[in-house]
Amino acid sequence: MSALALGPRVTAFLRLVRFQHTLFALPFAYVGMLLGAQGWPGAVTFAWITLAMAGARTTAMALNRVIDARIDALNPRTRDREIPAGVVGRRGALALALVGFVAFAVAGWALNPLTFALLPVATAFLVLYPYTKRFTWACHGVLGVTIGAAAAGGWIAVTGSFEPGTWLLWFAVAAWVSGFDVVYALLDLDFDRGHGVHSIPAALGQGRAKTLAVLAHVVSWLALAATALVSGLGPIAWVGLAVTGALFYHQHRLVASRGAAEALRAFDANLWVGLVVLASVALDLALLTGG
Repeated sequence: MSALALGPRVTAFLRLVRFQHTLFALPFAYVGMLLGAQGWPGAVTFAWITLAMAGARTTAMALNRVIDARIDALNPRTRDREIPAGVVGRRGALALALVGFVAFAVAGWALNPLTFALLPVATAFLVLYPYTKRFTWACHGVLGVTIGAAAAGGWIAVTGSFEPGTWLLWFAVAAWVSGFDVVYALLDLDFDRGHGVHSIPAALGQGRAKTLAVLAHVVSWLALAATALVSGLGPIAWVGLAVTGALFYHQHRLVASRGAAEALRAFDANLWVGLVVLASVALDLALLTGG
């Protein structure tokens, strides 16, 4: 296959796994890494963590697209995704998931025994999430726990153990993801009700769903603040938390004032949350450690 023919195919696979949305999980994996190490853990550890997170997310997204292909084909909003549109085949997506899993497993083995031992648990959650929307509106929480594991994984990768801050950061990310996934589900409220897809908006209605999303983000912010306290972080981290709170407020104001039509813009605002927390934690630790 020529390089010219390979380019569009690579682009299609990157679109399939929404590579740009790596910005949801990866920054918090680095936050966990920095807090666990109380600073920079070294280039080798950083590289293995990056490979583990990229591999895990690639596996999760590729499997999600294969499992949800029939639902995506029925939904007007998603029928142009790569598998329903015939741009990427199911076998190709499964092959990509396998490549991601191998990368995830190799990186977990290279980091420490605990990260490798937890591989089956992490894999179970990666596979479970797409099925949960078929039987429970708690699917948002399952997604949150799954993505939140990236933050805990970054911490465990450098400590080889669970610490109080590990659980707090995992909980914070889980609540954050659950909240914005509820907001995102507003886009499909009518479709979900009509096709038996479970979600909080479909089960409880738009108003209650918005309220629960707000509460999830309040809980997330409080858990992030508790993580900062437990980790002994200083003023720069708290400035980052203030900005994070403003981002939470911004997305919920958008949805409250303009309705579900603004859900996608509100969802995209979350791309900044991890980056803000990561930058503030990194700067704070650099100041505390003197480098």
